[in-house]
Amino acid sequence: MKNRSLVSINDFTKEEILKIVRLAAEFEANPNQDLLKHKVIGSLFFEPSTRTRLSFETAISRLGGRVVGFSDSSSSSTSKGETLKDTIRMVSNYTDLIVMRHPMDGSARYAAEQSRVPIINAGDGSNQHPTQTLLDLYSIKKTQGTLENLNIFMVGDLKYGRTVHSLVQAMSHFNPVFNFIAPEELRIPEEYRLWLQSKGIKFYEHNEFTDIISRADILYMTRVQRERFVDPIEYEKVKNVYILKNAMLSNTKDNLRILHPLPRVNEINCDVDANPKAYYFQQAENGVYARMAVICFILGLV
Repeated sequence: MKNRSLVSINDFTKEEILKIVRLAAEFEANPNQDLLKHKVIGSLFFEPSTRTRLSFETAISRLGGRVVGFSDSSSSSTSKGETLKDTIRMVSNYTDLIVMRHPMDGSARYAAEQSRVPIINAGDGSNQHPTQTLLDLYSIKKTQGTLENLNIFMVGDLKYGRTVHSLVQAMSHFNPVFNFIAPEELRIPEEYRLWLQSKGIKFYEHNEFTDIISRADILYMTRVQRERFVDPIEYEKVKNVYILKNAMLSNTKDNLRILHPLPRVNEINCDVDANPKAYYFQQAENGVYARMAVICFILGLV
């Protein structure tokens, strides 16, 4: 595995995904180790981030490594016109691995082609977010006891939601049934529907957010992403189309857990937070352990 980048969740086999989930549990049980002692990790965030960036930095710190990089591209030479290619070539001279978030679809794959060290994609535009998917899988396994044969509902921005795209592909290994709830403007892209059909995975699409969620094992809420819309009027039309409220959970399954990649805006009412089925803050914590597992796996340390 050493020196192999993680750009798409499809870069990992089913067996490798399951190994990451197992390793995440081991790191949660014993989070403070020196596996990254004398290692330097580049953290290049060309796009704003809270949970992803801080959980990666926490993971690196708990493993004894050091972080260099930037959380605002305006503080780097990209503000002077430096190309992504040159930035990656330079930073790969200084580091053992690079974590990168970038607003352009496909940027992570391009960076991996230019880099001398492995690249971990921390989100490239509306394309992929594989480490979010791995922490989602760890969260699902922890709460359901299995990844197999689950009924997964995904709600909101399924068109631009890179976490949705990665999770759909990863869960295809485990025979789920998907229910996609989105307005017409934000329905899941055709390429992912074709992907599911090619895998023989059942999925259903809905426009209404109703009591059909009573069948869900996992309810995956997403934010309608203002930054992905060119036309602000189109954003205003759909921004509050689905809002989950605590009263809507009264007839749901006992094992239901509500996930959200965060940040949330209005799509989950604050009255849901106290419900034991709400799991999004624990999900964010799980990101530290999953990212510890990914970094060490890619560097060949576990």
